[in-house]
Amino acid sequence: MTYDQLRLLPDDRNRYELFDGELVMTPSPTPRHQQILVRLLARVWAHVQAYNLGEVFVAPLDIIFDQYTVLQPDILFVSRPRVPWVVKERIEGSPDLVVEILSPTTIEKDRFRKLALYSQFAVREYWIVDPDEQAIELYLRAGEELKWDRRFFSDETFESPLLAGFQLPVSSLFR
Repeated sequence: MTYDQLRLLPDDRNRYELFDGELVMTPSPTPRHQQILVRLLARVWAHVQAYNLGEVFVAPLDIIFDQYTVLQPDILFVSRPRVPWVVKERIEGSPDLVVEILSPTTIEKDRFRKLALYSQFAVREYWIVDPDEQAIELYLRAGEELKWDRRFFSDETFESPLLAGFQLPVSSLFR
């Protein structure tokens, strides 16, 4: 399937993504997922606005990597210099940062399939938030791919190299 075909589907309130032309439906998130999303979004958005770093967006919003690969991460960030080239009617091209909050139905997809595609399409930084482990995994661009950097646990403060000065007590997401 292509993105043009995806856009022709009737709105049934489900979230759909394209993985190399394969249509994949993602079930509605849980209330816990959404609580974590709101807490994290508020902190990221406030930091990005305070330092005029770029734009922050939240799902559902299509990122069109190519006609066959269209994903909807939970949170994404596009740096100020790249906004004119990436932020259009949809997000066209790679954001600088993508964030996925794991759900029981998305663990494999987020950890493997999405990681591979974000790596392939030159995303600079990827965060995986794990509610069960109360942790955040950080992946950074190293050459041509995203590589695991470290895991921040609930008793630690998460820091992002991409968002200079951003600090987040991990436990604040899981209250």
